[in-house]
Amino acid sequence: MHALLPCAFEEASPWLTRWAPRLWPAGCEVLDVACGAGRHMRWLAQHGWQPLGVDCNAIALAAAAEWGRVLHADLERDPWPLGARQFAGVLVSRYLWRPLLPHLMAATAPGGVLLYESFAAGDTAGRPMRTEFVLQPGELLRFFMRAGWHIIASEDGYAPSLRRRLQRIAAARLPAGADDAPPRYALE
Repeated sequence: MHALLPCAFEEASPWLTRWAPRLWPAGCEVLDVACGAGRHMRWLAQHGWQPLGVDCNAIALAAAAEWGRVLHADLERDPWPLGARQFAGVLVSRYLWRPLLPHLMAATAPGGVLLYESFAAGDTAGRPMRTEFVLQPGELLRFFMRAGWHIIASEDGYAPSLRRRLQRIAAARLPAGADDAPPRYALE
């Protein structure tokens, strides 16, 4: 079974391991979208969070279930499976389905933080091979800025460990009635 799940043995994204401890309250429930075999769920569970993983791959979800609750759903074909549920933390790594972005934002509770990273235009090899599954220059940052989210951190560049271009963002959904001064987040 593990031969079918190469991601099960990958380390958690450096973006997650850098920002999660500074942004999400210990013990909160974190939504891991397109969780695969649970590499991030494993890290989250080992560090005290309660992960809920969503993916369309039932075989991968069977492995991910070791680390938390899982939900089998095809996010590209089916309606949003979580209704109005909200989470203190939402994580998306190496996955892009633009119609899902409004649902991810709505699933982030006021005061919550969404960590997102995905492949960016400029790669010449590897997956994803179709351009509709890669972010255009500055796209992720522009999307969250237009939506009025507080940008904690953003990266757009080459990740040598993956030999790929990535865009990454840590963005907070400000609570209703928040004044003009955004909350402070520890950067180090």
